[in-house]
Amino acid sequence: MKLFRPTLLSLACLLVLPAPASDLPSLGDSSSGVVSPGQEHMLGRAWLSMLRGQVQTLSDPLLKDYVESTIYRLAETSQVEDRRFEFILMNSPELNAFAAPGGIIGINGGLFLHAETEAEYASVLAHELAHLSQRHFARGIEEQQRMQLPMMAALLLGVVAAAAGAGDAGMAAITSSQAAAYQSQTAFSRQNEQEADRVGLLNLERAGYDPRAMPAMFERLVREYRFDQKPPEFLLTHPLTESRIADTRNRADQAPAGGKENSLRYQLISARMKLQFENTPGLVAKEFQARLSDNPKDDVARYGLTIAQIKAGQFETARSTLAPLLAKAPGELIYNLAQTELDIDSNHPGQASERLKRLLQLYPTSLPVQQMQVDLLLKQGNLEAASRLLEDMVSQRSTDPGIWYQVAEIRGQTGNLTGVYQARAEYFALVGRYEDAFQQLDYAKRRSTSFQEGARLDARLKELQNEKRMIDELFN
Repeated sequence: MKLFRPTLLSLACLLVLPAPASDLPSLGDSSSGVVSPGQEHMLGRAWLSMLRGQVQTLSDPLLKDYVESTIYRLAETSQVEDRRFEFILMNSPELNAFAAPGGIIGINGGLFLHAETEAEYASVLAHELAHLSQRHFARGIEEQQRMQLPMMAALLLGVVAAAAGAGDAGMAAITSSQAAAYQSQTAFSRQNEQEADRVGLLNLERAGYDPRAMPAMFERLVREYRFDQKPPEFLLTHPLTESRIADTRNRADQAPAGGKENSLRYQLISARMKLQFENTPGLVAKEFQARLSDNPKDDVARYGLTIAQIKAGQFETARSTLAPLLAKAPGELIYNLAQTELDIDSNHPGQASERLKRLLQLYPTSLPVQQMQVDLLLKQGNLEAASRLLEDMVSQRSTDPGIWYQVAEIRGQTGNLTGVYQARAEYFALVGRYEDAFQQLDYAKRRSTSFQEGARLDARLKELQNEKRMIDELFN
């Protein structure tokens, strides 16, 4: 699937005029006079719900948790003030990432396939956080005050169409909404991309990474795809000019040596991601096996081979492959989750349960640990316990459509039909299917047995109707 050509920010901020030649611009509160942070937040969530209904996402809780935790860590040293983030991890091997108004951050799984080190991966995220901290979206509107919020919403609608694979239709919507602005895209993109590079470099260094990773990744991508007729989306939406790369290299080289470049955990997550996009059964497993044969101490290859063997149902072989990793690092969460997954799949629920008890004591709010516990409870037929845990999870992650989907399923299995309709309504709203959400709430109200419950359902229906009305006003 082709994603984000052009990206949200590279289009939504087309109208920013070239700034005076200064190191970094000073961004005060003036942009809030045109588009407030609250409006950005509202618009971003509305846009995200539309996007979720159009693209495929990755549901692996370990991958999702890694992305979210690394972004939050980078945000701690960034200039982003509003950290009410929402994340979307897209099921695409293409290299791409984007930031949208209101703290929406999305990446393709392919980022892990192209970023060779954790610092390179972090450099892309730092760049996207810089787009948010500099409020490029609001500044784009500020520079051209004749551009009203509904017109910007029309632009975003075109981006959703392009993201969903509409191609020409998406581009037509974009062009019709701002034909004149589109002509200045190149000048805008270079100026704002350079600004995001500079702010991102500072954040990388503050977060403890080696900022040289950013120009290193840029230079490698340019070399690799210089003569490619179809470069990755990241290069199309984040144009890399020679001057931009040189500027990034010069600034990075001024930083003191000693920043973090890589980590074992990042390499393990990359190996897991690689298996997500395996097209030929067993091919990636053979690659990991070959690496391990060449170097028996290659922990990343050993882990990747273990996961491949679990997926292939080779449980005993996977157990022996994984054992040296657990012996070497018995406290490593990723290895323990792999062993738990293996125990569940190979019908050793007792061993899985004991391990999960220890993990839940250490990581009580960890998404992958909680999800693994739900999987075990369902395997054991303990629907009530699984239901209680999912209710806790959805209270912690109320904007995660994947968890609402699971909640609806488990409520159905436990006979809570009113709860099924309510959970389905929340799921449909989060993926932009409001009419379906209204219908589910209507079903729930018909089954309600108390005045209080009916009043709560009415109140929620009005909230969702207001959301739908706001979206219609913005995007239609």
